[in-house]
Amino acid sequence: MRKVGILLLCLLMPFASAIAGQDKPLSAEVLWQLSRIGNPIISPNGEYIVAPVTQYDVPEDKGATQLYLFAKDGSGQRAITAKGLRASEPVFSPDSKTLAFVSKRDKDEAGQVYLLPMDGPGEAQRLTDVPGGVYGIKWVGEHLYFISRIFPGKNWEEMGEQLKADKDDKVSAHQWNALPFSSFDHWIDEDREAHVFRIPVKGGDIEAITQPLKKQLSRSSQSAGSYDIDPKERWIAFNSNGWDNQVDAKVDIFLAKIGNGKVKNITPKNNAPDRGPKFSPDGKTLAFTRQLIHGFYGDTSRLVLFDLKQQKERVMTKDWDRSVSRYSWTPDSKGFYASIADAATNRIYHINAKNGKAKPVTKQTDFGKPVIANDGTLVAANQSFLHPARIVTINPRTGKTKRLDRFNDDVLADVELGTYESVTYKGYNGDDIQMWVHYPPGFDKSKKYPLMMLIHGGPHGAISDSFHYRWNAQTFSSWGYVTAWPNFHGSGSFGQKFTDSINPDWKNKSLEDIYKATEWFKQKDWIDSERLVAGGGSYGGYLSSIILGQKDNPFNALFIHAAVYNMYSQMAADFAVHSTRFGNYWEKPEIYQSISPHYGAKNFEKPALVIHGQLDYRVPVGQGFELFRTLQTKGIESRMIYFPDENHWILKPNNSIYWYNEVKKWNARFAEPGGR
Repeated sequence: MRKVGILLLCLLMPFASAIAGQDKPLSAEVLWQLSRIGNPIISPNGEYIVAPVTQYDVPEDKGATQLYLFAKDGSGQRAITAKGLRASEPVFSPDSKTLAFVSKRDKDEAGQVYLLPMDGPGEAQRLTDVPGGVYGIKWVGEHLYFISRIFPGKNWEEMGEQLKADKDDKVSAHQWNALPFSSFDHWIDEDREAHVFRIPVKGGDIEAITQPLKKQLSRSSQSAGSYDIDPKERWIAFNSNGWDNQVDAKVDIFLAKIGNGKVKNITPKNNAPDRGPKFSPDGKTLAFTRQLIHGFYGDTSRLVLFDLKQQKERVMTKDWDRSVSRYSWTPDSKGFYASIADAATNRIYHINAKNGKAKPVTKQTDFGKPVIANDGTLVAANQSFLHPARIVTINPRTGKTKRLDRFNDDVLADVELGTYESVTYKGYNGDDIQMWVHYPPGFDKSKKYPLMMLIHGGPHGAISDSFHYRWNAQTFSSWGYVTAWPNFHGSGSFGQKFTDSINPDWKNKSLEDIYKATEWFKQKDWIDSERLVAGGGSYGGYLSSIILGQKDNPFNALFIHAAVYNMYSQMAADFAVHSTRFGNYWEKPEIYQSISPHYGAKNFEKPALVIHGQLDYRVPVGQGFELFRTLQTKGIESRMIYFPDENHWILKPNNSIYWYNEVKKWNARFAEPGGR
């Protein structure tokens, strides 16, 4: 028996070696092994490049973020904050000698500012001790500026006592007397306000900056992009509501001299949002972005410059049909570098501050917000469908990049990826529609493959050439599907007319684009027209629910995540779709009746997987249960997956892996994967 066993083992060894040498697919499990790199910063002198890197422990179901330092010549990288602790929002001192960041350590009840020397050894030292924590930090001159959500009328000690009392209180009720009451995945405490404060970098008393102005930051959300301080610490510009109406807040730019007690709304005539104030390095100009249509978040964002001396503004990009958002001033105050969503690719552009002319610097793959040092070093995160974010320097003349990090190479070394391409087909009314097509590893045109049609959310975003962790097209394709991501009517980055073309009719143009895309695939010899599935999340879930209600839709089954299913009950969300711009359902019932998916329930026939999270306040969980109950009532094969601890997105490692594998099993039942 022993000889037989040895012989059998020897016979199996070549086969085992072949299996061991095979590349593995980009599975959900592999996605959670990858290090996730955030947007980098660069010190003013150009010597230091730092970025947050998040790594996950799947068995423990948690992640931790460290700050890493990258050599400008690409020669190395090292962690500069402790492992196992979260660190975020790094900012450099003006002299480049110190790094500030937000972390929660030791006995901290909430995130605080920590300071780390860059020019020698030393541990990070805590600077703040603010009840409720800090965020949105900036280092200007001799002060660290930050945002904190406070109880008006209470000092820091009283605030700490109130927070402890709230934590110990056995009553779990929330109370509101006005909007907003929530944002995406958290409730908004009506009794607290977000304000800007500052503290000397050497320590000392905290000074309130916006609170004496009796203007709080925008209630729904705030970040470092919600305010800015000029280099000489004379001025603050910040976002706040420009009128009393909190139901449809008017986001304006307010300007004040620090310590003066007076504040001025410099954008009172525009009802749509003016956001993201940024002072020029020479302190003479304030830049911000402007939309013109109140109630349309996908409206084009124009770049506006406000002359502080003359108190006059100039709209710089009014004739350019692209949105400006993630931008940085050049050190000479003569222009900007920005990451611009342009035809489904986030490219780096240079914008001239004198004439508004925009010139592309990069061409292919996606880039995050660029940052630039005084010596001209330009840095950004770069990613594509085939690789996660990397830290690169960019030649501003040629667009060529140099990679600085070495994350994820070991994980991806034995992962077999498929291929992808951008195609254009004719959609609604014969219009050109851009679509990303992903092919499975080892794709063979002589075989026929099933199609997975992915429908993106928004609807006014776009699927760009980026590495998506929650809906990774290469992961879907690795299961054995040709995977499609069409940027249908309503998608951003193709111009204002195209983006706004589906309002208020969210249904028909996008639906036809999906159908035309499906027809485009059915004409290909390598697609099996009998194996078609589709699905999406958020607006993609909405459109999937619309498809579910169409007679003779071409898909064998659908998977529907966080769907807006009932336009009426969507009023319970933090975003009520069309109410601001086109009227409420009691004012314009015909709009909602014509586009609400639940009106198509009589035509439901195809199987559907419904997925929703309890903490989703953008699309409340009742939407998913309404859809599931309808399907079950009609006797249609369906399944409901409910996550009690997830929001609009599935963010926890084990829940995400479960999500992917359940979607995989569901689609395999109705469209067997693989070429044949």
